[in-house]
Amino acid sequence: MPVPAPRTGHEPPAHRDAFFDNAKYLAIVLVAMGHAWEPLRSESRALSALYMFVYTFHMPAFIVVSGYFSRTFVASPRNIRRLVTGVVVPYVLFETAYTWFTRWTDGVPGRPVSLLDPLYLTWFLAALLIWRLTAPVFRSVRHPLPLALGVAALATLSPSIGKDLDLQRTLQFLPYFVLGLCLRPEHFRLVRSRRVRALAVPVFAGALAFAYWAVPRVDNAWLFHRSAAVAFGVPAWYGPVMTMALFGCSVTLTACFFSWVPGRRLWFTTLGAGTLYGYLLHGFFVQAANHWHWSDHRWSHTVVGGITVSVIVAALVTALCTPPVRRVFRFAVEPRMDWAFRPAPLESRYRGDAP
Repeated sequence: MPVPAPRTGHEPPAHRDAFFDNAKYLAIVLVAMGHAWEPLRSESRALSALYMFVYTFHMPAFIVVSGYFSRTFVASPRNIRRLVTGVVVPYVLFETAYTWFTRWTDGVPGRPVSLLDPLYLTWFLAALLIWRLTAPVFRSVRHPLPLALGVAALATLSPSIGKDLDLQRTLQFLPYFVLGLCLRPEHFRLVRSRRVRALAVPVFAGALAFAYWAVPRVDNAWLFHRSAAVAFGVPAWYGPVMTMALFGCSVTLTACFFSWVPGRRLWFTTLGAGTLYGYLLHGFFVQAANHWHWSDHRWSHTVVGGITVSVIVAALVTALCTPPVRRVFRFAVEPRMDWAFRPAPLESRYRGDAP
């Protein structure tokens, strides 16, 4: 899912890093494709393997980048304002919008609006709110990543964790955010070296082959990180083991993904600033398509049909990241809300209290 970094999205292009914008755009395309593949994978082992392969790293990649841009987050008035306007308000608006929309698409006219139970894509905003607020804590401890992994492992042992703010998923994805907090620019330069780029090819090939083998043997719901171990009908100790195993696999594939992300400005680089728009808006199209049972058509289950669907979805999410769409929906995704906040003290405007 997309990364609403502490920046507001209004900075001049010269102040943005092309690598991260490229990474966010490519990742949001994979997210949208994954949602399109979901109803098709039951009849294709190859597509199920591709689905499992992509789901292993596309969300971790987004979350790592989100953590990286939260490295200097502090509870200053400026950062709190950005957190409210860039995370809290979009969460409230889209949680409400998706509830109303899915009353029609899912045929549940009485579905209540619940801000404590994130619906569909909005879980990421709820999780990001919690991650950002805890960032100063993890920056203060000596060993933040082992601590975060311990929290995630304990979450898999705790089926009593309720659905409030999708806390199970928030805690299980926490290590990727904390990893981003720990990274520095030199780490990204390292994974983009020629040697790592060359190694990424056989690693990707091996991961795809393993995913093909694992399709009938492993429940891919582990990749969603939203349930405790007992929900899979396995002993509780599977949870911590899977936490560590998936973290290792996801970080490895995420590094391989980053190694092949272009570092120069390309035609889609500017779209990286609008990935939150593509993320939050494409779900309405996916929900509507599922309501009309588009996957019931036999052509969509053929190789040509699957490729066609992937291209259409990639084009759709690309369009949703463009400046015209962002101008229309900025009131919901990046509201200014000057009326709701006191003017920042003059000295804080030049203090650099946000990344």
